[in-house]
Amino acid sequence: MFRLNEKIAVVTGGGSGIGKAVALLFAKQGAEVHIIDRNEEACDAAIKEIQQADGKAFKHACDVTIQQQVKNVFNEIGKVDIVVNSAGISYIGNLESTSESDFDRVFSVNVKGVYNCMQAAVSIMQKNKSGVIVNLASIANNIGLQDRFAYSMSKGAVYAMTLSVARDYIDKGIRCNCISPARVHTPFVDDFIKRNYPGREDEMFEKLSKSQPIGRMAKPEEIASLILYLCSDEASFVTGCDYPIDGGFITLNN
Repeated sequence: MFRLNEKIAVVTGGGSGIGKAVALLFAKQGAEVHIIDRNEEACDAAIKEIQQADGKAFKHACDVTIQQQVKNVFNEIGKVDIVVNSAGISYIGNLESTSESDFDRVFSVNVKGVYNCMQAAVSIMQKNKSGVIVNLASIANNIGLQDRFAYSMSKGAVYAMTLSVARDYIDKGIRCNCISPARVHTPFVDDFIKRNYPGREDEMFEKLSKSQPIGRMAKPEEIASLILYLCSDEASFVTGCDYPIDGGFITLNN
């Protein structure tokens, strides 16, 4: 079950964090993986890890906010069966403290980047009358999180775009879903704690972990497993859905 043999998968932000976990798992399950990432060094490391495990992977240095770059990459890849939009950035701040430039930056990566990749993918997928897209939304599109104004805006847009694409292309054989993780332990989290709480790293890590009702952060591999299911043939009846994967955050914190 959940094999991806002969599938060509594109993973944005596949050089680290959740995207890397997805790329590794997809390759293990038989997919040919194409990683899109701005960080070429991280991308090279992920591809090396996949190849050392006898997987098949390719690197594409690309800024997802630039539409022509994205189109060029997808045209270069050719056939595309699966797209996972994992590339994204965070931002801490409420409405008043969020500057116009920071708002535009979050929108450009988290919203326009997903739009660019979905648009490029759908034009290819329609030719084959099949395809799967999974977008990374967030618990932030389901509940209000303190000081996450721009980030919540962007993830709410991802959720809405997911439903729209699922509706518009259901008769083209294209499925589109999103997942809504709570806090996931990635290098981003470690860097955030180190940068904002120097000398208190262990204390803050424990505090952030315990903010999840389950008592810990998710592992990237756990998120990747849900994405694998949604991209597999076993999920062929699933489209237009958002899947919280949050350790009980949404329902048990209210």
